[in-house]
Amino acid sequence: MILSLALLPILALQPEPGGTPLRQPQLAMEGAMAVAVYGAGNEVFAAVSKDGGKSFSAPARVGTAGVLSLGRHRGPRVAISGGTILIAAIAGEKGKGQDGELYAWRSVDGGKSWSKAARISDVPGAAREGLHALTAGPKGIFFATWLDLRNKGTRLMATISRDGGATWATNFPVYESPESNICECCHPSAVIGGDGAIHVMFRNWLGGARDMWLATSRDGGKSFAAKKLGEGSWMLNACPMDGGGLGVKQNGEVVTSWRREQKIYWTDGGTFQAPGWMGKDSALAVDASGKPVMVWTEGMRVMVYDGVARELAAHGGYAAVAASGSGVLAAWESGNGISVQRLR
Repeated sequence: MILSLALLPILALQPEPGGTPLRQPQLAMEGAMAVAVYGAGNEVFAAVSKDGGKSFSAPARVGTAGVLSLGRHRGPRVAISGGTILIAAIAGEKGKGQDGELYAWRSVDGGKSWSKAARISDVPGAAREGLHALTAGPKGIFFATWLDLRNKGTRLMATISRDGGATWATNFPVYESPESNICECCHPSAVIGGDGAIHVMFRNWLGGARDMWLATSRDGGKSFAAKKLGEGSWMLNACPMDGGGLGVKQNGEVVTSWRREQKIYWTDGGTFQAPGWMGKDSALAVDASGKPVMVWTEGMRVMVYDGVARELAAHGGYAAVAASGSGVLAAWESGNGISVQRLR
């Protein structure tokens, strides 16, 4: 049974009449600080909350770095560590898959001001697929990973900052397929556990199977061990453009959500779950009690699961979710605008 969640968005953003649609919202939380980011045309915007998402500042322009990769899980990402907010996005002079560099903006004053865009991918054009993930760890650690085209085939590359995004390491590989390609247009997801382990989820492409894999590093990104998630395989000669969600509990157990065919599946620690929800475009966060909260799209509806599956919005798409000890937030595209809702 699907229940209806009768709540009004706390933040409902719309473009000016005839203006550029607002697209691809993303969320991050650290304590009482919450940040909602999105793209509009070639510009990146952010709204900041200091009360756990109960209220937000007016969205501020973060910056632009050329033609922004936007749509189908492309667009800006956001993470917070030690009060420093970092936003990453892929942009180029031409865009649309012709070129693309991964850029980062940082704010150390709660979003009042932003640095200039700093390029953190180190080979020109390597990030032109436009799909990436960003996450944060303790003590100013930020980690970014993306689908990389610097060599023949699609691989997963990454970089890490240990000084709050001020400087970044030389790019390094997370996973290279023995068959030369991972899935070419499904976005990766990343999270850093309390123990410092870096986890990256991506869609692989081995033997014709488009299955989700999890790569984990326990040595600060020097090496990654990768394994397939779930049971069975999705044999598909196409790219579903759907990467799923990833979270980690305080005890280090990883929780994932992802699409196979037309259904949403998930894993909780070492347990494979198969509730059989119909849908796509799932995202996931783990709340302060260690419970997973998932959002996804079923037809035109935005759905949420936090113990019970229910409707979050009758119309919308590309939902995101974030959690901290101050609460849980969800955001989604709503027409040409963005809605943000505090779940608890």
